[in-house]
Formats: sequence, structure tokens, C-alpha cells
Amino acid sequence: MLNLSRRNFIQSGSLTAAAGFIGLNSLFTQMSCKPSNTRINGNGKLSLKFMPYDLKLKHAFTLAGSSRTTTPVMLTEITYDGIIGYGEASMPPYLGESHDTAAKFLSTLKLDQFSDPFQLEHILAYVDGVAPGNYAAKASIDIAMHDLIGKLMQQPWYKIWGFDARTTPNTSFTIGIDTKEVVQQKVIEASPYKILKVKLGRDNDKEMIETIRSQTEVPLCVDVNQGWTDKYKALNMIHWLKDKGIVFVEQPMPKESIDDMAWLTENSPLPTIADEALQRLPDVKKMHGVYSGINIKLMKCTGMREAHKMLTLARALNMKVMIGCMTETSCAVSAAAQLSPMTDWCDLDGNLLISNDIFTGVQIVDGKVTLIDKPGIGIEPII
Repeated sequence: MLNLSRRNFIQSGSLTAAAGFIGLNSLFTQMSCKPSNTRINGNGKLSLKFMPYDLKLKHAFTLAGSSRTTTPVMLTEITYDGIIGYGEASMPPYLGESHDTAAKFLSTLKLDQFSDPFQLEHILAYVDGVAPGNYAAKASIDIAMHDLIGKLMQQPWYKIWGFDARTTPNTSFTIGIDTKEVVQQKVIEASPYKILKVKLGRDNDKEMIETIRSQTEVPLCVDVNQGWTDKYKALNMIHWLKDKGIVFVEQPMPKESIDDMAWLTENSPLPTIADEALQRLPDVKKMHGVYSGINIKLMKCTGMREAHKMLTLARALNMKVMIGCMTETSCAVSAAAQLSPMTDWCDLDGNLLISNDIFTGVQIVDGKVTLIDKPGIGIEPII
């Protein structure tokens, strides 16, 4: 499998058909959108290209059960009448997807059968039905299609959905599990952010919190990544966390522990948020009464189309909503950010954790998610 450096990626014209990849040779040389007075012929067909890329993390990313320094992604572009929509599949190992699986899935798609990109429901239903799973790969198509349609309409998606960009929340910045010295350094680097997300779930949970609290009093949220297995100990820990200024607790127990999790939520002084327990739209109703809210991630739910539906349903059920991300470029993060005006919390720092982003997009200004008034998902490739 190719491990492309940023320079090699930019210079790559194409990859061999035998490898199953199609080069994005126009990614850094073509404008993402035509001028607003450009007339769209409307007689073209959708054309798909994709290419693998490896994201390099600034720090090792350590969770309750794993650690890594890179994340494989698949970059996509869908072209219609000369206008390009960009997408991305981020595939951390625990999702079960890879460059190989994404390439195999994307190679089976026949998007050139569609001549009207505005038939989004029909097109994405087709993509979803080609094969089970492959959620991140499907998200890469969904994001590219939304980017394309927004450019055709000359509007960003938050406006198409009718959202107010002024209501975006602050994004949390993630502090992974590490030694006391490294955690202290991470807190210094995170000083521009108004809320920090702390990874817990090992045997040094209190040390992690106390180390951070020795340096800052900003609000904290914690993500346990299923690391607590005893509901009584979990409840005691949550009470301790509340006294330390924690805002909510994400996925404290294993996703299979439904009854214990419902008990914990009922007795918890802090909101509980489902992450690993939640994948797609049918799961939202299942989480009602088990968790206080949900964390929606495009890579798990097949993209923006379904994420919007999940947000709408969760609000109807009076549940809290968080929009999150994986380790991603500004492409996927900017796509997720289009939903942020309607969420309680954001964890959209995936692009801030890497050293080789290849897009510009959503900005974090004084800790706040700040949407850009550009069509589509609001990104441009870095040339």
C-alpha cells in the first residue's frame, strides 16, 4: 500500500489500475468552483476519482485501548460539467476499513449512470446499497456530492439547510492519554481553545484530570472510549469529575452494556453521550433513554445526508447532540462543521491534530467553529 508524502501526493498523476486507484491529478491544479455567472449545461455525467493518503499526527493518539501516529484516508473527487466536489474517508483501524477496502468499494461504483447530481437521495441510496458496511468510503462519496451540489447552487450547506452560522459552538481540543509531561505540553498547545476533551479509560484517569487542572480551569469533557466496566465505580468517578468542572462524559461503558448504561445515565449528575454505541440513523432511537445524547460522526453514518437526519431525530427526542470527527483533513471536518450551528457541542479538531493537511476550510477563531461563506462545504485544496 502506498504511503504518500505530501510532496509525492501532489506530484502523483495516477496510480496503476491494478492497484485499484485513480489518481487525483487535478486536485491541486483546478479551481473547486466556477464563477457565479458560469452557465451549467446540465447534460454531463458524474465522474469519480479517488486516491489514498496517510495523515501524520503531531502527537501519538492514545485511547483507552489503542495508540497510533498515522491515519489512512481516501480522498475523492466527483466532477460534473467541469465542477469538482471533494470528499474524504478517514479510516482509523477500529472502524475496520482501510485503503484496500475503500478502493475495492469505490471501484465498484457506477456513478456515470447519473446525469443529474441533484437526485441526491437516489444517488446516495444507490451507493449505500452496493455493499454493506464501508461507511467511511460511502461518506467520501456523500461529502463530495454535497460539495458538488453546493457549488452548483453557489451556496454553502449551512445556508441550504437554513442554519445560522453565528450559533456555532466552541470546538473542544483533544488531549490524548499520555505521560504527565506530555499532557502538560499538550495543554500548553491547546491554550487557544475554550474547552478541552480528555481521553480517559486507563488506570491514570484522575492523574490525567489533575495534571490538566494544575494548568487550566477551562471546561473539560471526557471521552472514556468504553474504558469503564463497573457501573458503580463509573458513577463514583463521574461525581468526582463533576467537582473538577467536567461538562459531559462520552461513552463511559462498553456499548454492549445497555442496561448498566441506562442506569448510569439515570443516576449521573453529568450528561452521558453515545459514541461507539451509535452508528447510523436507526441507532438514534435506540440510544434514547440509555444516553443523554449522541455524538454524530460522518465516517460512521455514511456522511452529511444521514447525519442531518440523525440530528433532526435526536432533537425531536429531546436529546443532546454533539458533532464529532476522526483524524481528518479540513475536507471532512468542514463538511461536519456545516451541521454545527444546530449542535450543543463540537469536537471538530481532527484537522488540527495532523501535520499534513491538504485543504483549507473551516476556521477556529478564539476557540469557536467559524464557518466560511463559500459554496459547498467551504474548502479549497492547498496548491
